[in-house]
Amino acid sequence: MTTNIHDKAAVEHKLWEEIAETRFGMLGAASARGEHFVPMTTFAEPETGSLWFYTQTDNSLAEAAQTGATGLYVFMSKDRKLQASIRGRLTASADPLHRDKFWSPVVSAYFPKGKSDPHLIMLRLACEDTEVWISDSNVVKFAFEIAKANLTGVAPELGGKVALNLT
Repeated sequence: MTTNIHDKAAVEHKLWEEIAETRFGMLGAASARGEHFVPMTTFAEPETGSLWFYTQTDNSLAEAAQTGATGLYVFMSKDRKLQASIRGRLTASADPLHRDKFWSPVVSAYFPKGKSDPHLIMLRLACEDTEVWISDSNVVKFAFEIAKANLTGVAPELGGKVALNLT
């Protein structure tokens, strides 16, 4: 089933669905000079428009979040048919509600002192806007569109891009 790129509500629904299913992406902060994006396990909370991450307190992302920096999250679905770049406000949170909500044996493996680890902090990306690219092509369609483009000089039709306001 394909997602209509012109139906913004459907695209937003698909975005949250894919983030929740894949659970991994790259997180960076616009204020972290010279820093690179970091691979992070992602916990989606579509009802609040937020992405949550566990991390240590002693890194550039945690430091940037203390000042409410602009955060950037880059994501690709497991099937590689959806890619997104999400921008929002990155903040640090010691909120036990969210710490407990997403806690699991996998998270616990990274924080052997448990939920009370003094170096554990959660980062929240309050999503503001995104650009989403969706491709509905399969191998046959891809080959057809590339051949057609080479014969006609018209760009292949393999999907599209949409900008969404997430606030």
